[in-house]
Amino acid sequence: MKKKAASLILGISLLFTAGVGSAAADSKMDGVISDLVGTPYKTAGTTTSGFDCSGFTSYVFKQFKISLPHSSASQAGLGKKVAKADLKAGDLVFFNTSGRGVSHVGIYVGDGKFAHSSSSKGVMISSLSDSYYTKRYVSARRIMDDTKYEKYADDPADTVDGSPDVD
Repeated sequence: MKKKAASLILGISLLFTAGVGSAAADSKMDGVISDLVGTPYKTAGTTTSGFDCSGFTSYVFKQFKISLPHSSASQAGLGKKVAKADLKAGDLVFFNTSGRGVSHVGIYVGDGKFAHSSSSKGVMISSLSDSYYTKRYVSARRIMDDTKYEKYADDPADTVDGSPDVD
């Protein structure tokens, strides 16, 4: 029970410092990710008892009826390529952590941060500007169309009467 409480406190503190889950108006995807922060890493894991990186992304998107393969390299071939400067919440971000091509995946959550399952710390929020990830960044893919994005990943605070806020 103490471990569970410590994980919950750690998860909440990470959310507040990362900017995910810190406001009541977060997107549905933010809510799912927030609930998973602190979940341990597990090789080939695809459930809330433990995730590997692609198991985590597959699980999150499955909550929105979007099926992803359980492989970061396979996920890297889905959707459409997105420039790093054009990332929006819900995009998949890919890294070469093995030296042999795409080997790690996370979900961009905004403000230069992404959620992922780290082999050392489990589900967490990291910054794309961390030197480790900057050196290993490969690409990003958008797998949600505009309708799904607005329904699941867009912050409701950015909308008025369900319509996107236009600047």
